[in-house]
Amino acid sequence: MAINRRNFLKKTSLSATAFAATSLLANCELEENSQAPSGGLYMGGHVAPKLTKVRAAFIGVGSRGGGHLKFFASLPSTEVVAISDLYEDKVKEKLGMVNQLAEAPRHSNIATYWGDENRWKTMLQEVKPDVVFIATNWKNHAPMAIECMKQGAHAFVEVPLAVTLKDLWEIVDTSERTQKHCMMMENVNYGRAELMYLNMCRQGVIGELLHAEAAYIHELRGQMKQVERGTGSWRTQHYATGRGNLYPTHGLGPVAQYMSLARQEDNFKSLVSFSTPALGRKAYAEKNFPADHKWNQLDYLNGDLNTSIIKTEMGRTVMLQWDETSPRPYTRLNLVQGTKGTLAGFPTRVALEGGVLGITKDHHHWVEGEQLEKVYEKYDHPLYKRLNERSKSSGHGGMDGIMMFRIVECLHKGLPLDQNVYEGAFWSAVTELSGKSIEQGGAPQQFPDFTRGNWKNTKPLEIVS
Repeated sequence: MAINRRNFLKKTSLSATAFAATSLLANCELEENSQAPSGGLYMGGHVAPKLTKVRAAFIGVGSRGGGHLKFFASLPSTEVVAISDLYEDKVKEKLGMVNQLAEAPRHSNIATYWGDENRWKTMLQEVKPDVVFIATNWKNHAPMAIECMKQGAHAFVEVPLAVTLKDLWEIVDTSERTQKHCMMMENVNYGRAELMYLNMCRQGVIGELLHAEAAYIHELRGQMKQVERGTGSWRTQHYATGRGNLYPTHGLGPVAQYMSLARQEDNFKSLVSFSTPALGRKAYAEKNFPADHKWNQLDYLNGDLNTSIIKTEMGRTVMLQWDETSPRPYTRLNLVQGTKGTLAGFPTRVALEGGVLGITKDHHHWVEGEQLEKVYEKYDHPLYKRLNERSKSSGHGGMDGIMMFRIVECLHKGLPLDQNVYEGAFWSAVTELSGKSIEQGGAPQQFPDFTRGNWKNTKPLEIVS
């Protein structure tokens, strides 16, 4: 076929121009993803001075915050010094709950704050707590955590750590400058299966890690009925105006720690992302609310199901999904694949080359259900064995309690936290990066290196007993 030379030159010139523009955009992205030194010290593996007694304040004491408050107050050498919430009834309810605990005398001077949206700032100045637990709407996580650290307190924040890269950088910089911990409380890392899989990965049971799959598939349309108060009253707005994976950390946190991402062995590199059409929320609103209801005035833009693929510095992959709309059973996937086998979740399953503990003969069959008892007996994480009975009464099958126990234990003993500020930042960064990738037709997005290269000197999370 003859090629028209003029058209060929025209097309290639346009291609070159497009390539140059793409390179310029890529350079802009790299500039956005870099950050000048904070003027502080790196917090990976940071050991804060020991706290003989942990004096804690709580901001936001609804379902999540109230659960954290109750379990914290039951632990030895702790003191609840303040409770803050927008609503007076919530504050008084949780104050009454603490007063009914056997440990109540230890928490006898609890200051209470409610009403004005900035009362929590007054609380920090008047009470000066050692630590603050934050369980508020997502947009408040960053400003509250930053101010807590500036006021001299360690900050422990519900997921996600923040919703923008700008806020994540400010959290990291403030933590480094103040030398205060800022931990995102990813409770799923303390589930039994997640802890066992971490233990198995550290022991090399499935060989070299290649790939992981993580998700938060949780149908939560019913929260839209929380119109004035409750999670649905503010989260519904995110479904309308957000973009990409709005809640990445429950699935991503555990597999990232299996792979030691942002910790010496490997790190997050880039992400591509795509979403389905946005249909479910609009249909639910039309079915369940009057035509003039505010939920029917929203233009739901974010796709029902988001799928992202993360590439690591070593070339490993993580498939990450999010869907809080579609009618399907709950799953976090929780799969990690290695050169010698695969560990998977929902349901919990194990397959190893050569078979598993005499139960199977090869990797073509899963060990699952009652057969898993032998696997748990051999590989249960020492932390789960030690704390399971004590934590059963806490939320989410005990994982909330194990997490809180470890936070307090690390503060008491002056140990590094199980999750550092950089991990919380990387896991939360998926939201904005996935949104940008979607807007650019699935174009790869580079992860900012919140550690500024120091991840190479941060040891992988150890199997603590």
